Amino acid sequence: MVDKKEPAKGWPVVKGEYDTGDAKSPVAVATCGSHFNLFPIKAGAAISGPFKTENLGIEKIVANVISNPNIRFLVICGSEVKGHISGDALICLYKYGLKDGRIVNAKGAIPFIENLDANAVKRFQEQVQIFEMVDVEDEAKITQVIKDCLAKDPGAFAGEPMLITIKEKEEEVEVGAAIKPVSGELAIIQSRLRAIKDDVKDIGYLNKFTMGWYAGKMEGIAIGVVLCVVLLALLFPGGIDWTKLLLKP
Repeated sequence: MVDKKEPAKGWPVVKGEYDTGDAKSPVAVATCGSHFNLFPIKAGAAISGPFKTENLGIEKIVANVISNPNIRFLVICGSEVKGHISGDALICLYKYGLKDGRIVNAKGAIPFIENLDANAVKRFQEQVQIFEMVDVEDEAKITQVIKDCLAKDPGAFAGEPMLITIKEKEEEVEVGAAIKPVSGELAIIQSRLRAIKDDVKDIGYLNKFTMGWYAGKMEGIAIGVVLCVVLLALLFPGGIDWTKLLLKP
C-alpha cells in the first residue's frame, strides 16, 4: 500500500470548470478544449476538466496539482484550442519552464504567466509525469492510460501541499504610453496581425532576393556574350569566314 497525504484544505483550491473524484488518486486529466462526460472520473482520476487558455487556465491546473501531493500523473488530452493552443503551452511549461514570464517555446498567442513563480513551476515539474495525448478524444484510449497510471501509483509526493494565489484579470496590452485591458480574443487577433505583417515582410525580402538574383543572372549572360565576342575578335583579327568553316569537310 503506497503512502498518501491529505491535500490542501478545501481542495481543489482554485475554482474552475472541472469534475472531481477521489482526492487521493494519483491522476489528473486536462482535456484542452474538449468537454467529456464523467468517464475520466469513473476511470479513477482525481480531477478532470478543460482549460482553454494558455495562461490563466494553465495556472489553475498547476495550482490544483501542487496543492495535492497525491497527484503524480497528468494526462493532457482532448481537442487542441485554436489560437490559444493551450495543450502545447502546458506541455512546454512542463518541459521547458518560464523565461521572463513567458512559457518557453509555447506557440499560443499569449502564453504569459503571472501567478506562478519558479518554485511553483519546479514543484509541478518534479511532482508529476505527463502523458501527451493532445487531440485524442477516444474514451477507451484515455481510460486505459488512466488505469495504467493507477497501477503504477508511486504514492504521494514528498513535499507538503503547496499553495499559490491565482489573481484573475483581463489581458493587457500597451497602447502608446497607456496600458489598456483587452479580451483574450482581441489579443489573439493582434497577435495574428503581427504574424501576417511579419509574413508580408518576409515575402518582400524574398521578392527582392529573387529579382536581384534574376538581374544578376541576366547581367552575367550579357557579360559572357561580350567576352566571347571580344575573345573571338582577338583570335581572329581578320574576321571569320563562316562559309568555309561550316562547309569544311
